[in-house]
Amino acid sequence: MNITEEVKFYYGKVLQSSNDLKTDACCTTEAMPGHIKSLMQHIHPEVSSRYYGCGLVVPELLEGCRILDLGSGTGQDVFLLAGLVGEQGEVVGVDMTPEQLEVARRHEAHHQAQFGYNHPNTRFIEGRLEKLLELDLTPASFDVIVSNCVLNLVQDKAAVLQGAFELLKPGGEFYFSDVYADRRLPEALKNDPVLYGECLSGALYWNDFLQLAKASGFADPRLVTDRSLSIDDPEQQEKLGEARFFSATYRLIKLDDLEAFCEDYGQAVRYRGSIPHHPHAFTLDKHHVMETGRIFPVCGNTWRMLHDTRFAPHFEFFGDFSIHYGIFADCGTSLPFDTINKEPNNSGGCC
Repeated sequence: MNITEEVKFYYGKVLQSSNDLKTDACCTTEAMPGHIKSLMQHIHPEVSSRYYGCGLVVPELLEGCRILDLGSGTGQDVFLLAGLVGEQGEVVGVDMTPEQLEVARRHEAHHQAQFGYNHPNTRFIEGRLEKLLELDLTPASFDVIVSNCVLNLVQDKAAVLQGAFELLKPGGEFYFSDVYADRRLPEALKNDPVLYGECLSGALYWNDFLQLAKASGFADPRLVTDRSLSIDDPEQQEKLGEARFFSATYRLIKLDDLEAFCEDYGQAVRYRGSIPHHPHAFTLDKHHVMETGRIFPVCGNTWRMLHDTRFAPHFEFFGDFSIHYGIFADCGTSLPFDTINKEPNNSGGCC
């Protein structure tokens, strides 16, 4: 049995609920905003009991959007997003595990009724994430792609990133949470079905991920949130040695004209405070938290990420690209995680 089949077996046969996990890598511990909590009350218990995400993959401004969820499992994120895009939007889930897809499809009508829609706005496809372009998916047709603790389970991660880039519309984004390591892991660990299935031994070294993302067309990956992970099972910790792991959410925006570095053109933006549920500030990423009404200097890439995307109506824009002043002073491109030199969180467990 190869590692892909091992993953299908682990998620289809071994794991019956989140209580079966041996680490907190595949757990979402982020505090949910109030409007997300309200929607969670509509999620069917069987769907949520078999949820193995590691972050909150709900970006802003989703009404009317077409969204693709990579590794959708039993569909919790799909159904949650279905409640946010509205009846005119659509959420498509792709997964390779028949047992999980059967649960998701069985509860589509339940969620349609919960949201009061006249027709379902969800669809589930069985398939491999390394072969997205071979599935019933139209290139450049999605506004947003999400994924929750799945990229680490895929062997050909470059193929997934490239597929996501091709499926996004210009100005669309790949907004996803996953697990990363602070070093390259020994190849032997990738043959361990428990460590791989628990989202650890398939995790990318963070710098390798950044290079893969850039090679796939996402020129300027942006870190949104991160947290260190604990491994409470002594047997699994012994196998991993001194390696450290992090759950992180990234925003990868598809824009052809992004530059390799944060260049300074003397530009700035002012947030109008008009994005729903974000009246006081908008967070593009960890280095760009823009308060309402305050002029915020930005590099050329950040200006484009706001000006050439669905966020544009919610900002005022100052400056252009006529004068170049060199590298932007605060581009935030050093270590990716604030927690990289801190002790791991040993609290364990899922919310």
